[in-house]
Amino acid sequence: MKLENYEVHLPNYSIGDKIYDKIGPVCESYGKKVLVIGGKKALNAALEKIKRYVEQTNLEIIGTEIYGENCTYGTVERLRALPQYQEADMVFGVGGGKALDTVKCLCITDDKPVFAFPTIASNCSACTSVSIMYNEDGTFLKPHFFIRPVMHSFIDTEIIAKAPSQYMWAGIGDTYAKYYEATISSRDERLEHFTALGVAVSRMCRDPLIEYGRKALEDHRKGLCTYDVEQVVLAIVVTTGIASIFLTKDYTPDYNSGLAHAVFYAMTSYPVIEERHLHGEVVGFGVLLALLADGQYDEFEQIYRLNRDIQLPTSLKEIEITQQEWEECMERIPNMSDVAHYPYKVTREMLEDAMNRLKERVRKDAGREE
Repeated sequence: MKLENYEVHLPNYSIGDKIYDKIGPVCESYGKKVLVIGGKKALNAALEKIKRYVEQTNLEIIGTEIYGENCTYGTVERLRALPQYQEADMVFGVGGGKALDTVKCLCITDDKPVFAFPTIASNCSACTSVSIMYNEDGTFLKPHFFIRPVMHSFIDTEIIAKAPSQYMWAGIGDTYAKYYEATISSRDERLEHFTALGVAVSRMCRDPLIEYGRKALEDHRKGLCTYDVEQVVLAIVVTTGIASIFLTKDYTPDYNSGLAHAVFYAMTSYPVIEERHLHGEVVGFGVLLALLADGQYDEFEQIYRLNRDIQLPTSLKEIEITQQEWEECMERIPNMSDVAHYPYKVTREMLEDAMNRLKERVRKDAGREE
């Protein structure tokens, strides 16, 4: 351990159903011309509301652009070549994780001011300083780290409450994973201050979901933004982002990832995962295996019950992965970077044992229901 010169940039954010009225006070000092880039569905959901509030400011929207379909370096270069991007003083990124990660990789790299307008609560992209990059075929490539997150994130709870509830549903799985992966990866280590802060903050990625997750999802499915929904949105979008910034301050995934994400990234080799399943959905399944492999049986039971109650997956069948494909994954997972910093070597035998225990738990539940 040694003293270092380093800087930490934490996310700025507004949350509520009328927080777009902060666009002027927050953004006007960065210039006038705005390019809006986002996902097609996200722009349909949020663009008109953004425009209404922008009209009350000195800002001018000079164009809108659909970002593409995936967060790839090719997509970033296509957007960089747009004349409107070169003309813009700032960019508003609108959408979910891949859209926001794309505009972050584009703008932060160029030191162009970028602001996030998340339209779903499925991950922490709006508040963190990393983009998850993919290959052109949809498989995972690598994390791309930045010195800072977006300038400000405008978390509109009215828009998020009207989004398909499957995104919050998946976001729950991705969020509680942060706590378990951070605490396992950092176990028995003397940590730098920023890493220790990240591990401590990660507790808030778990506790609100255990307390509010079931009711929040029930309310969200009714299109309501209740206190429970807001607490879960904050956990998914903000708390996880703050934890990730601290945990990745050294630009490695050592403390920010783990076995649950290794399970997901191994499974992206099969098109069905990208085509029919969400990131957090599969990560939530991976957490069950991670807890069993780690011998945290009480914690496993809590997450297993939560998954069952809100219908996150508890079996390979639910994520459409065959036993043969799982056999192949077990060969890849032990060699993945996500588990390179684990406090022990992840082995195929460990994964087999965890899966057998999970199958037995599912069978026991099925027996009760009969």
